[in-house]
Amino acid sequence: MGTLLYYVKPFLMALKVRNYSAMTLGPREHYLRAFAAWVEQRGLVEAEEVTRAVLERYQGYLTRYRKKSGEPLTFRSQHAQLSALRIFFRWLARERHILHNPASELELPRLGRRLPKPALTVAETESILALPDIESPLGLRDRTMLEVFYSTGLRRSELAHLSLPDLDFARGVVFVNQGKGNKDRFVPIGDRAMAWVRKYIEEARPRLMVGESLALFLNVDGKRIDPAYLTARIAEYLVASGVQKKGGCHLFRHTTATLMLEGGADIRYIQQMLGHADLTSTQVYTHVAIDQLKAIHSLTHPAKMKSQKEEDPPPPPAGAAPQPFTFGAMPPIRPSREKAGLGVGSSPEVRPVT
Repeated sequence: MGTLLYYVKPFLMALKVRNYSAMTLGPREHYLRAFAAWVEQRGLVEAEEVTRAVLERYQGYLTRYRKKSGEPLTFRSQHAQLSALRIFFRWLARERHILHNPASELELPRLGRRLPKPALTVAETESILALPDIESPLGLRDRTMLEVFYSTGLRRSELAHLSLPDLDFARGVVFVNQGKGNKDRFVPIGDRAMAWVRKYIEEARPRLMVGESLALFLNVDGKRIDPAYLTARIAEYLVASGVQKKGGCHLFRHTTATLMLEGGADIRYIQQMLGHADLTSTQVYTHVAIDQLKAIHSLTHPAKMKSQKEEDPPPPPAGAAPQPFTFGAMPPIRPSREKAGLGVGSSPEVRPVT
């Protein structure tokens, strides 16, 4: 038997052997250490002392927890932390470190499927792309990064880890080495973005280099650019543009997928380009391709606006004799009623008041 903290490192090593990425291991280690500190404050140290009741109390604690801003944890965050505990205790039971798994029947919060933030329009995107000062090395670098984001839909970590050998100018593709889930893929890149990459490599990158480096995008110190810096930098340009939409690097990823879908791209091609393991992750963009939906709505909804041919005739010109108001063609008068001097709406039993 051992303490919870004692088993954290062997557990993470077991995941690392199974080729889990550092982006997965880091948060799980944080969640497990936070749980270990919580149970230790309540006098529980040994892994065997954790019961289902303890886990349910911790789940309630996460629900009531408030961040420094006063906001509660999102259900997605609670789900991630509790999922890490379920996987951890399943490993402990499988490796015979504990007799049974107390988290086997722990129910996780239900996750709703949230839509991405509203994508940029073409005009909004172009206004952001025009902001960097391309006369300076950093400005030319920023313009190139924006162009690559817009053309490829890469994640921020994928763009930050691009190296010179990952560019294939002849084929017009970018090689994403060990993307999310440690998966490689090729992503097409447009001619315009490639032209900016070539210009950056020839004019700006040599002025930023310090020593030898194969990294494509460099910071002011000549080192590979940091993903966190990318988020802050792109957000600055978004604010400076005056576009009233929140986001950063991921906003360009959403924009690429949405505009391609509205342009007629098959969703499976978009899935391959974005590097989604599951098509359901890509299908969320079918709900935000609003331009196509609006076009179909205007063509098919019965309450659509009338076309010019269907509109009512224009009013008569000023001074013209008034036209009689009619509801349409009147039905013919039957011969028997015509002989009796009766019209369509008359009745022989009803006499006019005199």
